[in-house]
Amino acid sequence: MSAKKRRRKLHSESGMSLIELSIAGFVLVFGMLSIMGLLVIAIGNNGRSKIDSTATMLSQAVLEQLSAKLAGGGPGSLTDNSNCNGTGTTHQIAFDPGGAAVAGSAIDFVNQAQNAVPANYYMSYQDCNNNVKMIYDVRWNIQDLGNNTYLVTVGAKPLTALPSRFAFSLPVNMRTYVGGV
Repeated sequence: MSAKKRRRKLHSESGMSLIELSIAGFVLVFGMLSIMGLLVIAIGNNGRSKIDSTATMLSQAVLEQLSAKLAGGGPGSLTDNSNCNGTGTTHQIAFDPGGAAVAGSAIDFVNQAQNAVPANYYMSYQDCNNNVKMIYDVRWNIQDLGNNTYLVTVGAKPLTALPSRFAFSLPVNMRTYVGGV
């Protein structure tokens, strides 16, 4: 093969054209934007999980207080963190049969306004995390089933206006039987 033919062969494939470079840049930019979108969604899901976890913790705490009270012990109160320093309002927990409305097997947050719930069967629990306050609507209902057996239903949901990415946080509901022979 002559030197002229070898030189042409080398030059015809030596480098990238402007079109190839533009396509590679577009693919890179599109990939980076997709990854940034995934990160934003992950951050939002992390915040919503924190809200859901706090609502679950509150439901569990009230359920344990009610179970202890109905079994003959327990303090029957819960203190929130409204001052952002570990102190706050102490909420009394009523443990007589009655309370918030129940729809099916869950507390009815839709058809019953908070001010319609009997006193001491609900609380506006304030949580403070990194000096950011979050208020939760916590309600409960106690049904007397006879023979010292009770069906306790507790629900909690965020009460404060949430950013749109958290707005679909569902209320947390828990039920348990207490007592029995």
